[in-house]
Amino acid sequence: LPFRRGVRRAGGGLVVTEMVASAAILRDVRSEMRKLRSDIVAEAPLSVQLAGWDPQIMAEAAKIAADLGATFIDINMGCPAKKVTGRLSGSALMRDEPLAAEILQHVTRAVSIPVTLKMRLGWDDASLNAPVIAAIQGTAAGAGFSLAIAADISIAAEHAKFTMAYTNAGLSPDGSSTYFLPRRVGDRRARELMLTNRVLTAAEAAEWGVINQAVPAETLEQTVQRLIEQFRKGPTLAFGRVKSLLNDSFNHGLETQMELETRGIAERAMTRDGQEGLHAFLEKRTPLFQGD
Repeated sequence: LPFRRGVRRAGGGLVVTEMVASAAILRDVRSEMRKLRSDIVAEAPLSVQLAGWDPQIMAEAAKIAADLGATFIDINMGCPAKKVTGRLSGSALMRDEPLAAEILQHVTRAVSIPVTLKMRLGWDDASLNAPVIAAIQGTAAGAGFSLAIAADISIAAEHAKFTMAYTNAGLSPDGSSTYFLPRRVGDRRARELMLTNRVLTAAEAAEWGVINQAVPAETLEQTVQRLIEQFRKGPTLAFGRVKSLLNDSFNHGLETQMELETRGIAERAMTRDGQEGLHAFLEKRTPLFQGD
């Protein structure tokens, strides 16, 4: 609270509470409720930062925070502290993407105020192997846009729309969008999307490189499932090295990048999937990858 007040006096337009445990809110734990009740209305606009792993409890806690006067709800999926991840909250949710998505869905449906989310690219370097697919229906705005561009492959229904939206609320972007968007569409277009909040149709998003493909709404699920099946049968460790090489490519010169490629292909060649792929090529058959 004293820090938030200091930020206010210095001209800060939005402050965020300390991380509040959602289950403790429902139990009316005094220390956690004090974080919510301390001048919550006087501090508006105020974002309440929630942590937890149960979608229903997170949704109920968000309702309580909104009823108390919170202007925003901020879901914490980025804290690496052991006391948080040991309870399957914070960045531990990066190990369970379906659960992370379920929490986001429950919270956004439970409240009418804006919801933001902080997250990491993954639990650790070894867990970034599987390609991430985003399927978009409706409007992807703010955090939804951020998730769409952070995914390795994004496919949208033809009726979908995309907008950054953050500066419309007087906020700057989060959710890794300032990292991924310039890499996907280039600096000029990234600035236009973030500064003007231009709304892109799905066709425009595909043309700009925000998504990979726009398909009829009735074929979206089938298209995504085919891709999932393709990746499921693929060489997981090789996928992971592709991702790390591409994510780091803007940080290295050509010589360094080629050295990293050389190390990567040598390491992958020693794996069981690497050996299977080489043998399958020589034997002119389809490889049977196991993911290791």
